Amino acid sequence: MMKTNLERITIKDIIMIALGTGIYAWGLININIPNELAEGGISGITLILRALFNWNPAYTNLILNIPLIIIGYRILGRRSLIYTLWGIATLSFWLYVWQAFPTPPALHHDMLISGLLAGLLAGFGLGLVFRFGGTSGGTDVVARILEQKFGIQIGRSMFILDAMVLLLSLVYVDLVNMMYTLIASFVFAQVVGVVQQGSYTARSFMIFTDYPEEISHAIMDQLERGTSLIKSEGGYSHREQRIVYAVVDPSEVNTVQHIIEEIDAKAFVSIFTAQEQLGEGFSYLRPKKMFSFDKK
Repeated sequence: MMKTNLERITIKDIIMIALGTGIYAWGLININIPNELAEGGISGITLILRALFNWNPAYTNLILNIPLIIIGYRILGRRSLIYTLWGIATLSFWLYVWQAFPTPPALHHDMLISGLLAGLLAGFGLGLVFRFGGTSGGTDVVARILEQKFGIQIGRSMFILDAMVLLLSLVYVDLVNMMYTLIASFVFAQVVGVVQQGSYTARSFMIFTDYPEEISHAIMDQLERGTSLIKSEGGYSHREQRIVYAVVDPSEVNTVQHIIEEIDAKAFVSIFTAQEQLGEGFSYLRPKKMFSFDKK
C-alpha cells in the first residue's frame, strides 16, 4: 500500500512540471539565444547544434533524450519515468511555442543582467520541476540519480555536468560570453536548490543539558515554540538524560542561545538547518498559545 501511495501521480505535479519547463524554455529562447549565452546539459547541446547546423532545439531535445530515458527507466522507476517523459515533452513543446512567439525583454544586451536573469529563470523553472518530482530529461536525469544514490544535491552535480557541456560550447561562444554564462550557471545552482527544497530554512536545536526542564519552559515561554524532551544515554558515562529539541525561526536563534547561556553555560548544543518544515507554527499560523510536541 505504501509503495502505491509513493508512486501516485497527481494533477498538481503535472501542472507544476509543465509550468517549470515553460519558465525554463522561455529563458532559453528569449535570454540565452539572443545574448549568445551557452547552457549546460542536453539543452546546452541543443544550443550548440542550433548554432552550428541551425537545428531546432525543440526537436533535438527529444532525440538526444532517448538514451537517457532508457537509463532513467531502469533506475528511477515508473513514476519518475512518467514525470521525466512529461518534462521532456513539455520542454520541447514550450521551446517550439516560444520560438514561434518570441518575447525577449529589452535588456539592451547588458550581459551581466542577462546572465543573472538567465540563471534565475533556469533555476526557478527547473527548481519547480524537481520539487514536484520531475526532470526535464538530459543531465537532469543523471543529477537526480546521483541525488538518490549518493545524496549529492542536484544543484551541485548539475553545475559540474553543465561545466563539461559549457566547454564544448566554446565552439560557437567566445570567452567573454562564456564568463557570463558561468555566472548564470552559478546563480542557477543556488536558485534551483532553494526552490527545490523550500525557501524557508528554520533552525533545529538539540540541547544536551543538566537543566532540560528549565530550558524547555524558557523557550516555550519566550518564543512560543514547542519543544520535545528526548530520552538519551551517555555513550561514556551511560548516564540517562533528556535532550531538549526545538525548531525555531532563524531570527530566533540568538534568543535561544541567550536562554541556554543564562540557564546552563556548560550545555552542549547542536544547531542544524532544517530545509523544510510542516506543521503548526511553520506551514500554518503561529500559535497564540504555547504548545509542546509532547502531548500527555
